[in-house]
Amino acid sequence: MKTDKTNPHPYVGMWVTADGYIRHELLSNGRYDEARGNRKSAYQGSYTVEGDHIAYVDDTGFTADGDFREGVLYHAGMILYREHNKEGAKNIVG
Repeated sequence: MKTDKTNPHPYVGMWVTADGYIRHELLSNGRYDEARGNRKSAYQGSYTVEGDHIAYVDDTGFTADGDFREGVLYHAGMILYREHNKEGAKNIVG
């Protein structure tokens, strides 16, 4: 994945669960910051994207992955939506 500030990867940005409890911020420098509830920066690490697949490695060495499908991120049993689509996603999901 090659990104820069003038041409960021299309998946860079904030991804959230429909209830807003889990928030993944994918940064343009290949790092991510995950918040859970009121706990900011609960997990941090790096990520890589190949096609529509994302692989995470947190700073403790834990790994996880997910897939982007039709504008939705499926990750470790969670469904995350782009932050600006969250309200519409709530209507679709429930």
